[in-house]
Amino acid sequence: MSRILAIDWGERRIGMAISDPLGITAQGLPTIDTKKTKDVFSFLRDLIEDKQVSRIVVGMPKNMDGSVGFKGREVEKFIRKLTQKIKAEVIGWDERLTTVESLRSMREMGTKQKEKQTVDRISATLILQNYLDSLSQNKRENSNR
Repeated sequence: MSRILAIDWGERRIGMAISDPLGITAQGLPTIDTKKTKDVFSFLRDLIEDKQVSRIVVGMPKNMDGSVGFKGREVEKFIRKLTQKIKAEVIGWDERLTTVESLRSMREMGTKQKEKQTVDRISATLILQNYLDSLSQNKRENSNR
């Protein structure tokens, strides 16, 4: 089965997570340092081929009222470029409060909050797990009809 990749995009770092082959759980992947990675899209293309990814979920930052602000428009640009360069379905997914949830998780685990790459990886994992849970919920609802 194919996998789903989640991306928590940032200008400096890109957090990533990948699903298990059955699409049940999300596992964090190493964070991409965009200053050290010359071609982020080639890196992602290679990762997608290697891990047999068929769908990419990109965290879409939204304001609490659901509107898209400056950061959201930057992510929309990234999604457009990614869609042009990658042969996989790309979906924007509401990521409101995932950074707050990531920091809380890190605090509970005793991880230093200065480790920003850890925050990005956990955020990507939360984005993906929320997406996977929504797919599972939709399947349950449809099977009950």
